[in-house]
Amino acid sequence: MEKVESEKGAQSVTLAGGAVNALLIGLKFTLGVLGNSQALIADAVHSVSDFFTDIVVLFGIWRGRKPPDEKHPFGHGRIETLATALVGIALIGTAFYLGIRSALNIYSHNEYHPTALAIIGASISIAVKEVLYHYTIHTGRRIKSPLIIANAWHHRSDAFSSIAVLLGVGFARIKPGWHILDAYAALLVSFFIIKVGLEISAKAFHELSDAAPDPEIIKQIKTCSLGVQGVIDIHDLRVRTSGGKIQLEIHLVVDGQQTVVEGHRIAKKVEGCLLEDIDGLSSATIHIDPLEDAPVLS
Repeated sequence: MEKVESEKGAQSVTLAGGAVNALLIGLKFTLGVLGNSQALIADAVHSVSDFFTDIVVLFGIWRGRKPPDEKHPFGHGRIETLATALVGIALIGTAFYLGIRSALNIYSHNEYHPTALAIIGASISIAVKEVLYHYTIHTGRRIKSPLIIANAWHHRSDAFSSIAVLLGVGFARIKPGWHILDAYAALLVSFFIIKVGLEISAKAFHELSDAAPDPEIIKQIKTCSLGVQGVIDIHDLRVRTSGGKIQLEIHLVVDGQQTVVEGHRIAKKVEGCLLEDIDGLSSATIHIDPLEDAPVLS
């Protein structure tokens, strides 16, 4: 039931974002052309990337949140991780396009004299995108989805890009001789988008490479396991994340004179402790090793 609700929440927030992005694309392109602002037109292109990103997110949620099956015994979480990486790459690609276009306009001294319509378009975009960011990131954190959280930052990058547009257009309106600031604002937008895209992509590729999570999580796992009565030591701890969910394998060292039933009881206690203490833990594979067969203790 919880998985179904999280999938519905992810789909709802993404569909809402897609609808908003479609409206903003038309609004910013129209006001950018009528308001003679290259920065606002560039911002509209950013919203186009947002719209296509929403499609990637929907696919990632649809496939990535499916339960394990015969062909995918560990689930489909990596599809969601891959979709997250694609969101980051889309951000970087968009940023390079905007940056090169802006740099060429600065180099060729192309003159744009934005009107008040560009300020109106940027202001509407900031307000709408900031609301959408908070709605999306709240949903992403509630359902523990890195993909939805990444998409929230896609929305916020659009809001920040509109802030840069607003500042550039505003200064150009105050002093017409500063019209080139409109192009510099678009260039500033591209740098910010690259930064966000790199951070999102790096985190996704970190997960795709089966890298260990933060040391604090490893410490929590060890503390929880060693705190259960009957556990003498632990070894061969392996932890990874998939679709934002933690999966781990651990070997517990116990007294070899205990019965199988007692060893099983200890393992279940450790599992219960881990599921309660480790946020986002989806599965824990626990092996029991008798003390005499365990690796030499450090």
